[in-house]
Amino acid sequence: MHKAVAYSIHKICRKASKVACNYAPDYAQSIDHNKSPPRLIDLFSGAGGMTLGFTECCEHVFKTVWANDFNKFAAETYNKNFGSHCISGDIIKLLDDRSVVIPQADIVIGGPPCQGFSLLNKNREGDPRKQMWRPFMEVVERSNASIFVMENVPQLLKSEEYNKIKHRAERMGFRVKEAVLCAADYGVPQTRKRAFIIGCKHQDPATVFPPKKTHYNPNNGYSPGLVKEVDDFVQDAQRWITVEDRITDLKPPVGTEIRNTDPPYNLHFGRNPTELSKKRYRAIPEPGMNRVDLKERAPELTPPCWLRKKSGGTDLFGRLWWHRPAVTMRTEFYKPEKGRYLHPEQHRPITHREAARFQSFPDDFQFTGTKIEIAKQIGNAVPPLLAAKVADCVYSLWLAKP
Repeated sequence: MHKAVAYSIHKICRKASKVACNYAPDYAQSIDHNKSPPRLIDLFSGAGGMTLGFTECCEHVFKTVWANDFNKFAAETYNKNFGSHCISGDIIKLLDDRSVVIPQADIVIGGPPCQGFSLLNKNREGDPRKQMWRPFMEVVERSNASIFVMENVPQLLKSEEYNKIKHRAERMGFRVKEAVLCAADYGVPQTRKRAFIIGCKHQDPATVFPPKKTHYNPNNGYSPGLVKEVDDFVQDAQRWITVEDRITDLKPPVGTEIRNTDPPYNLHFGRNPTELSKKRYRAIPEPGMNRVDLKERAPELTPPCWLRKKSGGTDLFGRLWWHRPAVTMRTEFYKPEKGRYLHPEQHRPITHREAARFQSFPDDFQFTGTKIEIAKQIGNAVPPLLAAKVADCVYSLWLAKP
């Protein structure tokens, strides 16, 4: 097996930045390093996955000047890693508070709460979280930013709400380009798909976005000889990063609590499953197995609701594959009943450290809060390496500013 590498922030991000330079536009090649870096605001920042991608992964060319998140634990994590400029609180109330000054910035990034658009939300109609793009755009206006990046679930782009976002942006003088990006195509060991919307006042974002893919699915018959694929990929594209690449160096987890030890093992702890759960784990021992295999192999261990279920997703109670990227990490990745979150071989759910690596967080990124809060921060984050590729496009747009 390939040994995973416990990358530090600088190692993993500098490597990503070097790859990204392969597809920067011509005007991005003559960078004036004496020029002041573009000022950045991160809204709905969470732990700071997007900020990490925009700052550490882009050779520090962006400078964050303000950030906000409703969750105080996420804000504490952000400040621990990036400085003390993340304000915790309701963005709507903050904008209504005359004592709160939104600093001037060049770029505003962020992912307004996406549950209103998620397929997992059965009450999407009328969900107030669909409206959180409005304060986002107000910050863009009040900061005089000339570029914005909004991240959300792919379903947003097919909604009436997206038409409203685009109309508002165009009225403010922005040209807009949107795309759905798969994290695995950009060096993240996870097949997470996210929608990105880039708006720019002085340049058509379609000239640089979406970014060329740096990684390819080896099972898709990728062939550099095909013109379309050459156009879609960087010249030296690598195969997708897999579960095996990222976690095989980790020893079995110890204990069930956050540990007072150096990373990566501080967040590499287990759970206390019931005896019934342990039997279920052992009944599906091979990578890729799931609740359907459990039903066929051990119906006596299968929950009655699963026995009655004739359709639905096959990722529930599933094991990850060694030779594929992980599935999308959500906030309850430690519950195998919620998705394909069982270790490929060991009879247990994945750990917080493994989930953080699947999100492309480096081991020396410092999370704060309880186990549940840290899991939320990991699952809600934009993978830093994916954010880095978007950041390269944004930096190219900024360089083109008159």
